Amino acid sequence: MPRILLSGFEPFDRDTVNPSWEVARALDGWQVDGATVQAVRLPCVFGEALERLDAALAVGERPVLVIGLGLAGGRTEVTPERAALNVDDARIPDNAGRQPVDRPVVAQGPAAYFSTLPVKAIVQALRREGLPASVSNSAGTFVCNHVFYGLMHRLATQAGLQGVRGGFVHVPALPEQAARMPGMPSLGLEMQVQALRVLLQTALTVQTDLREQGGSLR
Repeated sequence: MPRILLSGFEPFDRDTVNPSWEVARALDGWQVDGATVQAVRLPCVFGEALERLDAALAVGERPVLVIGLGLAGGRTEVTPERAALNVDDARIPDNAGRQPVDRPVVAQGPAAYFSTLPVKAIVQALRREGLPASVSNSAGTFVCNHVFYGLMHRLATQAGLQGVRGGFVHVPALPEQAARMPGMPSLGLEMQVQALRVLLQTALTVQTDLREQGGSLR
């Protein structure tokens, strides 16, 4: 059966939980439109995260979709990312103490890659279900963007992966994380999982993204 590779990150900094991994593992084994979700947990470490992703890509049948999930503390919505930049520029160290500054993710790689997911159609589908969502134009320059760019570079350049659709989605903090930081927005795990179900189904079934939209999807 075709597979959807869905990655999430280990907890980072002082957190003991990361919603990106909690969502991914909740969907592990879920079947949608003839495809099965395979969840993979990535270290929040520059370089090592892509090594783990490479290992997951190399094992099993060629995926039909590859989507990375990451936490965006402070955001209120599920946000499919539009573009990944070829830069690692860490404001703080990763989980291994690495803190690259102004380094390319891929030497001599393109300045950016666009997601090949139908990001606007995804946001529209989520909003129809009453789920908070918007398109994001910045995945940052930390490990999330590192994985997003590295993934899209692999899908664009590796012969066995060309034609596979991929992208990255940021999710809000969980309520238990927000409880430690008054004022931080959050979204419950059940709603985040529901949002990813809608997102995955839309990504599988919508081949051409919306080009005109009467109203902002930001």
